[in-house]
Amino acid sequence: MTTGAAGNGSRTGLRLPLGLWGLSRAVLLLVVFKIVVIPGPDVTFDVSNIYQGWYEVLRTGTYPLDDVTWQYPPAAAFAVLAPGLLPFLGYASAFFLLAFLCDALVFGLLLHTGRRSGRSLRGAWFWLAAVPLLGPTAYARYDVMVTAVAVAGLLAAGRSPRVLGALAGFGAVLKVWPVLLLAGSPKGRATLRSWSAAVGAAAAVLAFCVMWMPGALAFLGFQRDRGTEVESLGSMVFHVVRHFGWDGEARMNYGSIEFLGPHVSTVSTAALVLTIAAFGWLLVWRIRARHFGSSTVADAAFVAVLLFTTTSRVLSPQYMLWLVGLAAVCLAYRSSRMRLPAHLVLWATAVTQFEFPVWFSHVTRSDPLGVAVLFTRNGLLMAATVIACRILWRHTVTEPRLTEGARIPAQATQPDREKALSGTR
Repeated sequence: MTTGAAGNGSRTGLRLPLGLWGLSRAVLLLVVFKIVVIPGPDVTFDVSNIYQGWYEVLRTGTYPLDDVTWQYPPAAAFAVLAPGLLPFLGYASAFFLLAFLCDALVFGLLLHTGRRSGRSLRGAWFWLAAVPLLGPTAYARYDVMVTAVAVAGLLAAGRSPRVLGALAGFGAVLKVWPVLLLAGSPKGRATLRSWSAAVGAAAAVLAFCVMWMPGALAFLGFQRDRGTEVESLGSMVFHVVRHFGWDGEARMNYGSIEFLGPHVSTVSTAALVLTIAAFGWLLVWRIRARHFGSSTVADAAFVAVLLFTTTSRVLSPQYMLWLVGLAAVCLAYRSSRMRLPAHLVLWATAVTQFEFPVWFSHVTRSDPLGVAVLFTRNGLLMAATVIACRILWRHTVTEPRLTEGARIPAQATQPDREKALSGTR
């Protein structure tokens, strides 16, 4: 009777999050299917035109060799071709349905994890709220599919480092950033297993793609030539100097709105230097880290992707899905201390929907409204990054050192205590 009552209570407790998830996702589907229209540019354009155009090219047996907007690793072709698995739907409709299913997978994984010992449903609630806050962009880019791979890998890390590594390796050939999931793998055998699995999976998928179709590595040249996107951290310089006579412009370049003009290359180089410095900090942290708890893999992945995102030349709105997914995994662990930076990311996600698509025209013009919304979003992300780095360092480096330091004097005085008790002093 007790077990049955507990089971009924557990099912009852899930009705609210499941109901809210279904309601919020129904609204998202209404928006991407254009039954409900929100202000700003058409967010679904990339799917119905760019993705579908790539789909038609990929079906001919080659990567889009002549399209500079193809800037993704070769496994991205799997995501672009996936709507073909639903031939009874149009391309865009099939894509939105697959995005919806990936969203459901992430939510289901977080719910399942949150009900285990030492875990929390906070992660599931966080994902439930954050995705609709981003708006239709969440379903109109393939990043939700990549995020599903990353979340599955992180949640499997505690039980199987090899699964973490395999999914991180596959994700890296899908969209690069999932390789950062390995930043916090515990030292020793776990790291050896996860990293070797990642290398093996990435090499296998990459080899398959290279043999599958010509042009698998063409994205490297297209990605290298990108400039400073109007939504990035570095762009904030030009949003300001435009009002003081800077002789440049914001226009479409390599598939996104970028700043073009004097000193843009300098800012782009500075962003690259910042990214290198950020990874240098990660390397120092990993060398000096002494404590790897149950949530450290997720916490370190969250910090690494925050650093990668905020220092990038490109900070597209769909990047928020990466951070939201990793933050949700952190919150699924009761031992994680990332609650504050996760909440800052949540607020930044809410602001992002106004930055794009609602007020994107104001952002591209650098008018007061556009500058205010962009600076708010980027400021929240910068604060989240700094705070998350401090928390990770303190929890894994500083506090363990202090604990070890407190033990040493106690051990040194033990012989003196024994002499006093034996009467030899």
